Amino acid sequence: MRNTMTRHSTLALALVLCGCQRPVPAQTTPPATDVPRVTDATQATAADAGDPTLPLSRLVAFGSADAVRTWINTYQSAQGGRRRGGAGGPLDIQLAPSAASADGLGASGTGLGGGGAAEGTIGMGNVGTMGSGAGTGSGQGYGSGAGAGLSAAAPSPAPAARAPSGGPGARVGATDSITNNQVEGVDEGDIVKTHGEHLVILRRGRLFSVRLGATAVTPVSMVDAYGRGRAPGGWYDEMLVDGDTIVVIGYSYRARATEVGLFDIDAEGAIRWRDTLFVRSSDYYSSRNYASRLVGHHLVMYMPVPLRLEGDALSLAAVRHSPDASWETVMDYARLYRPVQAVGYGPVVHTVMSCDLSGRGFDCRAVGVVGPSGRNFYVSGSAVYLWVNGQRRRGYGSAPTEGNLPPPAVLYRMPLDCSAIGAVKARGAPLDQFSFDERDATLRVLVRAEGSGESMWSAEVTSGDIGFLRVPVGRFGEEVPTMERTAYRGLPRLEGRARAMQNRFVGDHLLYGGGSGWSPRAADTAAPQPVWVYDVAHDRTARVDVTHSIERIEPMGRDALVVGNERGGLTFSAVALDEAPTVAGRHTVRNASQGETRSHGYFYLPDGDRRGMLGLPVTVGTDGSGWRQLRGVSSSVMFLGVEGLRFRELGALRSGSGAGVDDRCVASCADWYGNARPIFWRSRVFALLGYELVEGSLAGGRMRETRRVDFLRTQINGASDRSGNVFNNLPD
Repeated sequence: MRNTMTRHSTLALALVLCGCQRPVPAQTTPPATDVPRVTDATQATAADAGDPTLPLSRLVAFGSADAVRTWINTYQSAQGGRRRGGAGGPLDIQLAPSAASADGLGASGTGLGGGGAAEGTIGMGNVGTMGSGAGTGSGQGYGSGAGAGLSAAAPSPAPAARAPSGGPGARVGATDSITNNQVEGVDEGDIVKTHGEHLVILRRGRLFSVRLGATAVTPVSMVDAYGRGRAPGGWYDEMLVDGDTIVVIGYSYRARATEVGLFDIDAEGAIRWRDTLFVRSSDYYSSRNYASRLVGHHLVMYMPVPLRLEGDALSLAAVRHSPDASWETVMDYARLYRPVQAVGYGPVVHTVMSCDLSGRGFDCRAVGVVGPSGRNFYVSGSAVYLWVNGQRRRGYGSAPTEGNLPPPAVLYRMPLDCSAIGAVKARGAPLDQFSFDERDATLRVLVRAEGSGESMWSAEVTSGDIGFLRVPVGRFGEEVPTMERTAYRGLPRLEGRARAMQNRFVGDHLLYGGGSGWSPRAADTAAPQPVWVYDVAHDRTARVDVTHSIERIEPMGRDALVVGNERGGLTFSAVALDEAPTVAGRHTVRNASQGETRSHGYFYLPDGDRRGMLGLPVTVGTDGSGWRQLRGVSSSVMFLGVEGLRFRELGALRSGSGAGVDDRCVASCADWYGNARPIFWRSRVFALLGYELVEGSLAGGRMRETRRVDFLRTQINGASDRSGNVFNNLPD
């Protein structure tokens, strides 16, 4: 079972392609005017001289390995010789650890209890209040914190993202995009993607391809996500498809590294393993964010790693082509920046990389900054934003420091076009990636007074006052300014005892509210919660009352959809974002709850203004808690028609096999990133439900099943690439 106590970061594909010793295309040196300005640590001003562990007032690179060693030694002396790992989040879901040792960032605390059962299943305990749930499993948090150091270089140039029609929550990116992406033109890793006339599906340690023919849906390939001739050793969570290359991202506790699988797919849908790379890192898991982005042909990634000495050697970012090979370290100290904030305990190097996928080799560049462990990241069409939280001096959960102010944080902007990185100092902490929105040369951010970032389960528990921050792009600079009080706007606090918070930008509106999140609702009831709508353009806030909790907020064209639990079912509320926001339509599915909490579980297909169709996985007869999605497949994908923001139930495409399929799973045997998706592909509608792909069509205003295929059984019963036979898995 996956030991989530060591899942400490997001976007772990970081150095994959930077340190690999295979032939790669020649790197193109950007013009001198595009190279980020770098000040060597030896050239710091008098104000920044003295104790190297003190935060600087501007961005200054270490410049050499000796400078890094000096900083670490001085830091450790100042900390009394302690060499601690980073802090875990406030909520840790405990599962039985894997048999292999899982070094990473150790943490303590209780959360969802659980013990693993037979291979291929996952046992879960009962869930109490977030952060204190009691479970029957024996899993416990551990980890030595032996991660890696970081690398740096400037991000590789990426083409400007195209902004297709349809708006957020609709078709985003390429014509065949089937992912509910946050930003137009920025694709996100997921469990299902398209390649020509095929769907590519990642589930429980295997990759599948399915041909979407005009009269038949036909499974084509099944390959192990860990590669032919290799032993399974990791979790294989998400993938991206660029041209004829499939990239699978996972984490291996046995190898203590991020595992990156590269696969070729041809025009017939046949998948063939190409290579597997290992990146020394901490785990990348986030309960909300995804571990990869694709802008044009550029893979954008983020990875935090503890900064420490191992003996006299730096534990630096490194790669290898097998779990037992020697690490090949890569580091560019001219792009590794000293902290501009107090790091407290457990300094982390936050690294952002961009890798060119246009050829069979990779051209990667990176930039890294040192700071505390808590962070959030967001990728716009032009830059990567990294928010590094301030370090609390009294431990998690204590009152804010400095006269009850939120601790100071640093927000970095790392342009995708290789221009200079910049930073500003701010206060508070965002909730997750949906707390950010870049528009009209301004970054807008929702912040809370108390938060721990989005790694692990941190985004599921947050508290304190709520604020709105505007940062003009021009404010980010090498000389790090502090955002003035006038840049912030206080917003209404959440009411009641909501255990989790959801937030989302829809155009010029920011919506937020509270719900139960991964916790169960009590006694088949969920307290109604107001949805707060902040009109950014007119600087005014409105309260919209709904009859349910708030478990999901999504764009629906120029308006918003809010989904949540209420007595007896799952309710969809359409919020019209007019001058005075109102609930324009609602629909309740009785005896049901969400089958997926990930943002990709939802998709909206517009067909005009305030008109279209949406799909969302649902599960019948459960308590509505998010953790149940790890145990089984959603009962169905529900489809609703939208007309003038009024809903009409179109019906559902249902699962036929249930969750008790013997899939001979040997790796990644829990669906951390979900297993059900609504799919709108060209003019056709599908539901992915575990190992079943069900196609439907509208007839008489109702969704009717037209065909289905169990792509696992088809492959196991007759595929030549079956994973259970050793002769089908001999090394090439």
